[in-house]
Amino acid sequence: MRKSQRGLGWFGTLVVLALAVAAGYYLYQQLAVPDAAPSCAAALNGCVHECRQTATDNAATQNCQKACRREAEVCASLAR
Repeated sequence: MRKSQRGLGWFGTLVVLALAVAAGYYLYQQLAVPDAAPSCAAALNGCVHECRQTATDNAATQNCQKACRREAEVCASLAR
């Protein structure tokens, strides 16, 4: 009546295979694909987001965002 377990079975095999594929994809992303520099717009968005998280008062936030915009303008002028 009791069935002895032999190996992983089909479900276990699928789980191991999925983990192997995920690990292979992760390694491919880390080793084969070079890190691309963010675009000027993406850098501006990240900078503005950082300003909102770190600045405690409105004036500091506005000054930080102005600095972000100046950096974005420089980035855009260099990209041309």
